[in-house]
Amino acid sequence: MHLLSVENIAKSYSDKILFENVTFGVESGDKIGIIGVNGTGKSTLLKVIAGLEPADSGKVSIGRSVVLRMLVQDPVFGPEETALEHVLGGDSPQLRAVREHASVLEELALRPDDSGLQERLIAVGARMDELNAWQLESEAKTALTKLGIMNVNDRVSTFSGGQRKRVAMAAALLQPSDVLILDEPTNHIDNDSVAWLEGMLQKRKGALLMITHDRYFLDRVSNRVIELDRGTAFFYEANYSRFLELKLEREEREAASEAKRQNLLRNELAWIRRGVQARSTKQKARIDRFEALKEQGPKASAGKLDVSVASTRLGKKILEIEQLSKQFGDRTLIKDLSYIAVPEDRLGIVGRNGSGKSTLLKLIAGKLQPDGGRVELGPTVKLGWFSQEHDEMDESLRVMEYIREGAEQVKTADGTTISAGQMLERFLFPSATQWSVISKLSGGEKRRLQLLRVLMEAPNVLLLDEPTNDLDIATLTVLEDYLDDFSGVVIVVSHDRYFLDRTVDRILAFEGDGAVTQYTGNYSEYKEQADRKEAAIQVGGTPVKAASASSVSESASAERKERPVLKMSYKDQKDFEQIDGWIAETEEALAAIAAKMDAAASDSGRLQELMEEQSSLETKLDGLLERWTELNELAEQIAANKSGRA
Repeated sequence: MHLLSVENIAKSYSDKILFENVTFGVESGDKIGIIGVNGTGKSTLLKVIAGLEPADSGKVSIGRSVVLRMLVQDPVFGPEETALEHVLGGDSPQLRAVREHASVLEELALRPDDSGLQERLIAVGARMDELNAWQLESEAKTALTKLGIMNVNDRVSTFSGGQRKRVAMAAALLQPSDVLILDEPTNHIDNDSVAWLEGMLQKRKGALLMITHDRYFLDRVSNRVIELDRGTAFFYEANYSRFLELKLEREEREAASEAKRQNLLRNELAWIRRGVQARSTKQKARIDRFEALKEQGPKASAGKLDVSVASTRLGKKILEIEQLSKQFGDRTLIKDLSYIAVPEDRLGIVGRNGSGKSTLLKLIAGKLQPDGGRVELGPTVKLGWFSQEHDEMDESLRVMEYIREGAEQVKTADGTTISAGQMLERFLFPSATQWSVISKLSGGEKRRLQLLRVLMEAPNVLLLDEPTNDLDIATLTVLEDYLDDFSGVVIVVSHDRYFLDRTVDRILAFEGDGAVTQYTGNYSEYKEQADRKEAAIQVGGTPVKAASASSVSESASAERKERPVLKMSYKDQKDFEQIDGWIAETEEALAAIAAKMDAAASDSGRLQELMEEQSSLETKLDGLLERWTELNELAEQIAANKSGRA
């Protein structure tokens, strides 16, 4: 079903063209990710589509019965409105029925003998039945708690900015819409909430347009990508990983075309330099062709971010944390945490919002004092603090003034000394922007400027608090490459699973009530270990305590006496004989699907069908691999049992 059309829209600010001649349509089931360097107009494009900003030219046409809903960055709430009331505050018949039912129940609690209210309750209950609305309140509470809002009946006016955005997101997800527009939905939510939101959007039937820097999220949710690059929109019928392949192919074609154009220019220039006068029509035409070839030159490059900055030498003693504890009121955030940093340590910190992750960074940086234990930095440590707030940035300063407060000059990794202005150029702040007031920059540009200021001071221990918030994918990619070569220690709080997988090799997980557990590996490896641990607890009720050596010996002896004879059932035996072949067949089918997806890259309908087949086969393969593990473990137990009885 066709939902909306965007026709030749353009938008510019002052002399900067954000985008022009953008044309595309949105169909039901489209999940469109919009990407591009900060400042290219991604958020503005969404606002134009939503009707919150006018286009300079062109138009957006929305179907008469189509409901479009946008999650805005600064949502408006009533002064006494609770989180649950806001989520249930839509104007659909179902939501109106839920609110009326709740209102009648409140009145009945005060006047239980009122027959008129009792009749009204029966009537509204029947309407709830008719509209299938009974699950809405439960779904609203679930959405809020999954997004980290536990006190659903608290007034929103008491919430932080991040909590308000999560309440607004729950409302946007629950209230019906044909087209849902989300601007950076994964900001301000923790890893578990991101995974839940990902699943919600995968199942959603309506169309979705979103801006996100979370590459796993983008890859798993989107089936179309729009890239804004130097005023032009490029369209891809693909998820993020396929988009990368298609973009590489496009850039290779453009490079080949540009090489051909330059070769023609050289030939034409050689002809003109012979001094031939433009006397004939043929000669005049050839000169005109030369001028036309010059005009066909590529658009000015958007530039390539360069964060090649030197760091200060780091000694052997870096960071020692011993039995650290911190409380706020009656809440214990950190209890008896000990940790010693080693050279080139890469530590990721994860946990639910409000669990104490940023507090730990502030304790390390000396911005907070512990209630117990100690934090000790080595004598050569030079901290670089990249916070998630802009509080420390004076936005009345100009860009150049802010950077010069950090350093007039900086030494790059190759030993070259360059000026603050040259460094700004490397960070994609052209000379025209360097004297702009910071308050006029976009959120992403402010974050990029903040990052430059931190790196220019040549730190050797980096504390990164939610570094992926508001940074575009291109900047994140270069930052990840920089961290690969960074010789110091990196400690990062992040909800971005891709960034953590890419940059860390140890995890500190805040697990509630002050417990902080250390895991070896990146985020995905930590999640596997944590899930296995949780599954073991659920099966056994509580973790098994270590037993004494004598009790282990006695129980083992008794077990040998009472151990039953293990053997495979008929079905187990048949599965054991055939499962390797089943796994191979499924893997071959997945490879065939991948080839078909490559061939169908420009056919969104066929691509969606193939993606569903791929998902089904991957689920089947997971089940087969679990069954393979189960059967092989059983075979090993049978062999061990026989050995014990021998």
